[in-house]
Amino acid sequence: MNLKTNNKINPLFSMSSMTDIIFLLLIFFMLTASFITPSGLPVSLPSSKSSTIVIQKVSVTITKDLRYFVNDKEVNISDIEIHLRYEIGDKEGLVVLHCDKDVPVEHLVNVAGIATSLEAKVIIATQPSKK
Repeated sequence: MNLKTNNKINPLFSMSSMTDIIFLLLIFFMLTASFITPSGLPVSLPSSKSSTIVIQKVSVTITKDLRYFVNDKEVNISDIEIHLRYEIGDKEGLVVLHCDKDVPVEHLVNVAGIATSLEAKVIIATQPSKK
């Protein structure tokens, strides 16, 4: 008497659907991580009701003690135009200003004027206000 069943259970588990999900999550996190490029300098940003995320091209930071940084490299205020011109180059000019909220407005306007004279768009970085 030969009793064999036709329904054999396969002990292997297919991991193809799991790897697809992991791959999609990896792509999602890689894409969203590139949109958030925080400045490495400790600056207390002012808050605003609407805050948008932009891909940062050139970052200019003005600290509380009026030190100027272009892409995390400290520069003199007299040399800021040269450094901005070099960093913008032939790319689309987009300058993100990270100013401490205690910095007088004249310093912000001075840097924004230099960037505008180089035909760059100027964006002021803010943090979203708490509701």
